[in-house]
Amino acid sequence: MIYLDNAATTKPCEEAIKAASENMRSNFGNASSLHKLGIEAEKVITSAKKTILSRLGLEGEIYFTSGATESNNTIIMGVCETYKRVGNRIVTTSIEHPSVARVMDRLEAAGFEVVRIAPKDCIDNFEQAVIDAVDEKTLLVSTMAVNNETGFHIDVQKIYRAVKAKYPKCMVHVDGVQGFCKVPLAGDFISMSAHKIHGIKGVGALYAAKGARFAPLLAGGGQQKNLRSGTEPVDLIAGFEAAVKAYPKTMAHLKELYDHTVKLLGELEGVTINSRNNIPSILNFSVQGVRSEIMLHYLEESQIYISSGSACSKGKKSAVLSEFGISDKNIDSAIRVSFNNENTIAETEEFVNAIYNGIKRFRR
Repeated sequence: MIYLDNAATTKPCEEAIKAASENMRSNFGNASSLHKLGIEAEKVITSAKKTILSRLGLEGEIYFTSGATESNNTIIMGVCETYKRVGNRIVTTSIEHPSVARVMDRLEAAGFEVVRIAPKDCIDNFEQAVIDAVDEKTLLVSTMAVNNETGFHIDVQKIYRAVKAKYPKCMVHVDGVQGFCKVPLAGDFISMSAHKIHGIKGVGALYAAKGARFAPLLAGGGQQKNLRSGTEPVDLIAGFEAAVKAYPKTMAHLKELYDHTVKLLGELEGVTINSRNNIPSILNFSVQGVRSEIMLHYLEESQIYISSGSACSKGKKSAVLSEFGISDKNIDSAIRVSFNNENTIAETEEFVNAIYNGIKRFRR
């Protein structure tokens, strides 16, 4: 099996599985309980927070959620409730994950002014376009750090510094799902997900800078400073911490895989690279004359697993790719491959060879 769909989810690493399993067996107490088992569970949560903050290189607070969808919803809705006196303008991008984009649609329907910056209009000066869209009535900037379909990298540190320097009351939220552990992140709030870095599905994290406030999305027992009620999943949190510790500090191997794949694809006729300004873990390209779904299932027959776009789109034509100015013809034949650090050069060669065979079989 060759697994090249890591932007959708990653295989849990052994360290995460071991940490979660050990906690299930011997540290199963409720972290809110006052007895020894509860205290030991709380220690796991405290340790995980420190590990994530250290990897981010930031000071602030970590709150654990069920995943990045909850983190994104919590912050966007919570900031709009808390800082609504600042204004009603929100600046975001047209390439956001549905867990951000759909919330923006809801807020727009409620009367907020939502400005969506499209890469096709300013791809070589994207960060500045986001910054320039902010004014004194902007209460929130929400942008992903890395696009999940093309790997497009947005310098969120630049955006954060510029926005806070000119409009300190404006909050900056970063969807860091594809960027955490890969690129530098900065913001008043940052969303993360364990299963994108070889942790276990069902747990995410939310970073909040010192002094940054938000209204809670959930009402309940008051866990996590009353900002995210619900019994903490200590086992999953332990696995999350282990995955963060195990994740490589460099993308050198990913870049090697990416560069070799691009080189081999460049030798095939009618293959167009769609990714620009991207990180090396994600590559999007089009195979002219072969629809994405046909190629995807052809590769699956050889146990090669890739994607035609975001897993959340479930095969629908990508609206995100059109925001990069990619033609409908190339969108219909778009393929996304996303690497992990266990993938090998030999696997990339087998994959490209399978693409070549698919072209010979299906291209018209």
